[in-house]
Amino acid sequence: MPRTPKRLALVCQHLENISRDALEAYLDVIRAYVLHRQGVYALYRKNKLYYVGLAKDLRWRLNAHLKDHHGQSWDRFSVYLTIGDQHLKELESLVLRIVKPTGNEVKGKFAKSQDLRRKFARDIRLIQRQELDQLMGRVRRVDFKEEEQTSGRAHVMAAYFSAPTRLRAYHKGKTFRAHVRRDGSIRFRGKVYDSPSAAGSAAARRACNGWSFWKYERAPGDWVRLSELRK
Repeated sequence: MPRTPKRLALVCQHLENISRDALEAYLDVIRAYVLHRQGVYALYRKNKLYYVGLAKDLRWRLNAHLKDHHGQSWDRFSVYLTIGDQHLKELESLVLRIVKPTGNEVKGKFAKSQDLRRKFARDIRLIQRQELDQLMGRVRRVDFKEEEQTSGRAHVMAAYFSAPTRLRAYHKGKTFRAHVRRDGSIRFRGKVYDSPSAAGSAAARRACNGWSFWKYERAPGDWVRLSELRK
């Protein structure tokens, strides 16, 4: 049985809540820890977070903060060393957006993260319209996760998606792409299918379980199998 690859830790070493005086008095020791190392660091003043930053060379950055315009604004520091710098910018942005330190002038930005506010507002408006229909005695009431009716037939994916959604699958070295339409049907290579299994069978040219065949993009870059929707 193949072994599951070991998951690498985001933070591999850390040094927390150290006095600024220790940094100055034992600079060579701390330099040895952070020499050519990447990570996120935090500066504190009277136990309150003052500044958060990232660095691809923490030794240089910490030494610079002893003398720059932040120099007299902090009295303790922490460093968090990472393996590589792949997610370093996003990690810094996440901290900045949550904590909003007083010493940081720039708000953290995410490169590819999808802002769900617009989707949240759309789903809330849909629910409110349905509540109004119910209050006014209107018969039609469709939950935003219930199946919609199109041409007298129920499309399976209408129970899970309220907006067009891309699908992707890999089979025998080939990549197949399709998309779920607003009515829950699935369009693949110019044809429309009622279910993921029907579309998957057309792609694989054999009977298959479309829920495990197709993946959808749950969030930017995060592709998961359709079967996750039914858990």
